[in-house]
Parts: sequence; structure tokens; C-alpha cells
Amino acid sequence: MTDQDILEGQIILLDKPLDWTSFQAVNKLKYKLKNEFNLPKKFKIGHAGTLDPRATGLLIVCTGKFTKNIPAIQDAPKEYLTEIKIGVQTESYDTEKPEILHCDYSKITEEAICETLNTFVGEIDQTPPVFSAIKIDGKRAYDLARKGEEVEMKSRKTTIHYINNIEIELPFVRFAVGCSKGTYIRSLAHDIGQKLAVGAYLTNLRRTKIGEFSVEDASSAYLENDFRFNAED
Repeated sequence: MTDQDILEGQIILLDKPLDWTSFQAVNKLKYKLKNEFNLPKKFKIGHAGTLDPRATGLLIVCTGKFTKNIPAIQDAPKEYLTEIKIGVQTESYDTEKPEILHCDYSKITEEAICETLNTFVGEIDQTPPVFSAIKIDGKRAYDLARKGEEVEMKSRKTTIHYINNIEIELPFVRFAVGCSKGTYIRSLAHDIGQKLAVGAYLTNLRRTKIGEFSVEDASSAYLENDFRFNAED
């Protein structure tokens, strides 16, 4: 890969580490590319679909003219490996906030869990979590929520294409989920808990696919301190 390749346009697949924001990952890559290839300070670069800090996995970064492909990539279906914990909740629907509202789940059967998961396949109404990047009157919902302000989130239509590879090891339930653009897996975890009437929250999330792109072809090496592109990259 050369400086001209990057300026003309490249699609780079990152395997985002835990606790990194998508913005941090892109900035780190931008800094390293700029210094490695002596690129202009304002060369075009951007990611195609935010991944929460508490999630790992596929983050697609486009450079140069390929940044025009970002909207199409963002519209593609996604796949996630998901783990939820039932019988308890958190305000953020994930591990960012402490556990609250513990509930006895001893009467919940594996059959009931599988049946509940299947009810979410198809088009559903979903309310995004208040701890999300959605803008309300020009401000991020998570900024308002972290200040203790009341945040009203509007529901939206989304599609769950499939839920499969279900593994149950109570209180944890693991599965793969394929979904449309704009789906919040944290909200899905919360809604599953509500339907089971014992609560649930997201404990682990890894994005494995966006359209035709797979995390198997991604790398976290681009974000390491000793980063260097190989001639074959």
C-alpha cells in the first residue's frame, strides 16, 4: 500500500478492542497512516458504523474516494455475537452501569428462553437506550443521561433477521443475531429480559459481519504502537 493508494481510496477492516470508542480507533489509525505515509493533515478518512466502547469487533474504515461508500456500508445488515445476563438489569443496558433490580430467574426454563428469543425475529419496535449517541435537540442522549437529565427516547422500527447458535448457561444466554441498520443490541437484551419478566442486560458484544465484510479479515495491529504496513497489505 502506498500514499497514493490511501488518498485514492482504501477500505480497512479494524478489529476494535474493548473500551475504545469508534472515534478513538479512527483517530489512532489516521495518526499512524499520516505519519507512516507522510499524508496531508486533512486526508479523507471515516468509519462506516459506530461500535459501542463496550463492544469489540468489526469496524470498517474508508479513506479517500472510498469514503463515498460509507452510507452504503452503513445500510448493510450486521451480525453480532451476543451474551446477556438474565435476572438483573442496568441503567445503560450493558456493563457501563452497575447491576440493579435483581430478580429470581430459577423458574425460567431453556424452552421459555428460546421461545422468547424467537419472538423478536422479524420487524420489531425498539426504543434505543438513553445511554446512546442519538442526538436530542442537538445534544447526545448519553451526555444528557450522564448529567442526570430526563431523556425521552422515541421507538423506531428495526428488523432482526435471525437469532441462532443459542447457548444457555444461566444466568448467561449467548447467541448470534443478524439485524438491520440502527438496531441496538443493548435494547434487544433489555427487551428480552422484560419479556421474560426477570430483566436482562448485555454483558458481551462482538460485531462479526457488516454486509460482505467479516471480522475474520480484520486486524487490531493497525492500532498497536509498533504499527507498520507490510508491502503485501
